[in-house]
Amino acid sequence: MHGIIIEATVEPSRHEEARKMLLDMIVPRARARPGFMVGFWLRAIEGDALRAVQIYDSEDNAKAAAEKIRTEGPPPGAPVTLESVNVYEVVAHTIGENSHG
Repeated sequence: MHGIIIEATVEPSRHEEARKMLLDMIVPRARARPGFMVGFWLRAIEGDALRAVQIYDSEDNAKAAAEKIRTEGPPPGAPVTLESVNVYEVVAHTIGENSHG
């Protein structure tokens, strides 16, 4: 398994618009990518940082997804700015005892 970590920044007054874009556009696109297994989208409690962690079944699929994200970037006028997209090897993973997923 391999993953990508996406770093972005949201415009301070546009958090709700960013959330809607995430749910309506970004998550469905991620789910449709070849090899997509699971994703987590995180917003900083304080500040304007957004992070996404997406896990793919292979290095090739993770690299292809990362390149597509880098190439497409946010749509014009989007409430977010893409900062970076990087590919990583998953070296370990676990699910906690209290997890329901």
